[in-house]
Amino acid sequence: MNTFQLTCFLKVSQTLNFARAAEELNITQPAVTHQIHSLESELGTRLFRRNTRMVELTTDGFLFLEDARTMLAISSRAKARIASHDQQTGQIFSIGSCNYAPMLLLPDVLRVMREEYPDIHPRLQVVPIPMLNRLLDAEQIDVLLGFQDVVSPKFDGIYKELQKVPMLCVCSKEHPLAKQDKICMEDLKQEVLILESPLIGPSNLSGLRSFLLGERTSLDLQICDSPEAAAILVKAGFGVAVHAGLSIPADDSLVCIPVDGLPFLSFGVYYKTLKGRPLLKRFVELLREQIIK
Repeated sequence: MNTFQLTCFLKVSQTLNFARAAEELNITQPAVTHQIHSLESELGTRLFRRNTRMVELTTDGFLFLEDARTMLAISSRAKARIASHDQQTGQIFSIGSCNYAPMLLLPDVLRVMREEYPDIHPRLQVVPIPMLNRLLDAEQIDVLLGFQDVVSPKFDGIYKELQKVPMLCVCSKEHPLAKQDKICMEDLKQEVLILESPLIGPSNLSGLRSFLLGERTSLDLQICDSPEAAAILVKAGFGVAVHAGLSIPADDSLVCIPVDGLPFLSFGVYYKTLKGRPLLKRFVELLREQIIK
């Protein structure tokens, strides 16, 4: 079934005359007849009764009339939408991250971008790290927010550091550790630790995980696949999380305390190049200003 068949059907139903329908459609009468016959064959029913004196809709023809109008209207709207999209000059700006927390830095940045570039269309993509690597390398995303070493060393592009980020102990407000200004490793020995899976996060955290695990058993450990999952487990009372700052989602019921003796991590942006890309350059500038605040 195609739109030309439907157009022929509606025109014949309006004129009740095959010759007049052909004339108004600027095609031959046999062409109209062929389209009606093929439509009837596909539907398995007769749509018109006709003899030498008259043409009229069958009962099935009347029933199909509204469906044909609806299908043609949907087709017209789809074509108009695509045509309108093709005429737009909007700039798609894709921002990637492996979790949602860094995206919380963006509202004020994107508000300024929208004022300076009214035709910008931000596209936020939170996807697994391996996929981000491919998207970034193929330039299907413009910029990636993340920690150093989160992208493959083979990436042919630039990493720009924006901030040194501490490792934090994340606990609920009711937890005894919540009253401390700083956490030491001794404080964590008796706690069930909630850590990111070794398959995600910066590669330079693998040694840190080994250091934190020590002699712990599986009963003293919870492994999760995202900072958001870690926050849920902490709130549910399963333990305390040790995660990098900026990767923990904002939550008033959680307390984040620096862990003494653990290294800071580098947080920044990955991109291919700034050359000839003023929008990307401005984004990086604004993001740096937002982080320094």
